[in-house]
This record gives sequence, C-alpha cells and structure tokens, in this order.
Amino acid sequence: MANRHRGEVDAELGGRKRRLVLTLGALAELEHTFGAHDLTALAERFASGRVSARDLVRIIGAGLRGAGEIISDDDVARLASPGGAVDFVNVAAELIAVTFGFSREGGT
Repeated sequence: MANRHRGEVDAELGGRKRRLVLTLGALAELEHTFGAHDLTALAERFASGRVSARDLVRIIGAGLRGAGEIISDDDVARLASPGGAVDFVNVAAELIAVTFGFSREGGT
C-alpha cells in the first residue's frame, strides 16, 4: 500500500499495479521538462489545473522512475488503464496533490 506521507501513489497502469513517487530527482526532471526555474514555479504550473496528454505522460513517467521503474516516456505513452484517459488524469492529480500538499480540487 502506498504511503501518502512519503508522496507515494499506487495505480493500475499497463495491466499491473505500479507505484509512483515524485522524488527530488523526479521533480528536478519535471523542472527541466517544463522549463520551471524552481519548485514554486513547478507547483504553480500544476496548480493551474491545465495539463495536456503529453504533460500526463511526463508526470506519470517521472513518478514511475522516481519509484525505481526503468521506463521511458514513450513506453508510458503506450500504457493502458482500466478507466482510460480519466485514470491518467486522476493518477497525475493525486501524485501532484500528495507531493505538493494540494487538495484534489487544485488549491492548497
């Protein structure tokens, strides 16, 4: 079971249960990917609530890699989920919420 106090999230992706966590390294990866200068800028970007499908791939990929999985963003993009795109949105939202302390509605 995922430990939300450590920022962990469990999700069924690609036909199996996987753990995701945005470690410091994963957050640094996302800062670079999104051109954010610091964690505050990254958190503000996520707080807007607007994400593209490519953003979801990058966030979920960083979370999987943060949990120790060796997976590329291209492989993440090919994963399926039982609930389709909505599941990916929910996984990313939960991951961001536990990492930055946001409520699921997007605020703090």
